[in-house]
Amino acid sequence: MTLMTRLLFTFLSVALVSAMLLAPAWAQENCLTDAEIQSAVASGSIQPVARVLEREGIPASTQVLSVRVCETGGGLSYVLAVLGEAGEARTLTVSAQ
Repeated sequence: MTLMTRLLFTFLSVALVSAMLLAPAWAQENCLTDAEIQSAVASGSIQPVARVLEREGIPASTQVLSVRVCETGGGLSYVLAVLGEAGEARTLTVSAQ
């Protein structure tokens, strides 16, 4: 494999992973700002993300890459981009209540 082919493959891989992580967030139009998330946690309207991860049985070793709170199906949900133990990127959507 030539250097140019390897660089192209690496670029395309990064672009694909980025698109996978960002697509669900783009699809969510009714998402809270960071300040609104902090306020919702402080008021008890939603649970802290760490408590939700624990409740859902997501291992503490899971690296959270981004956190959004969006309205889904009449309630608020965390939309999380995470990196699993094997290095796979994925998006999780879990209830924030």
